[in-house]
Amino acid sequence: MPYRFVLLLTIALIIPLGYFVRFSPLFSDWFSDVFGSIAYQIFFITLIQFSFPKTSIVKTAISVFIFACTIEFLQLWQAPFLQAIRATLPGRLILGNTFLWSDFPPYAIGSTLGWLGMRQLKRSSCG
Repeated sequence: MPYRFVLLLTIALIIPLGYFVRFSPLFSDWFSDVFGSIAYQIFFITLIQFSFPKTSIVKTAISVFIFACTIEFLQLWQAPFLQAIRATLPGRLILGNTFLWSDFPPYAIGSTLGWLGMRQLKRSSCG
């Protein structure tokens, strides 16, 4: 299967899986936060690889990790315009609400798994 098609399928699977894990009452808050963050990282790596398939996968994974860390640190800044964005569901999902040091390990794990997964998908795809 072509690489971009496989990436599109991955995106189609990771979005509902990520939302299910993040918002399901079946899981503890800790589990939802950790695995939701991992899915978030994998989603963005996959989205960037889908949009720019010739981009280095390792550079993509590192960039997504740095972006997520930047967003996490941005949560310390409570500027009115950021608070207005965070008051919406999309803003809350993208920017988050609360800075937590414990979010950084799942970002690293998600970026690593995303890098490994995309590398494997690229190797096994036909184009």
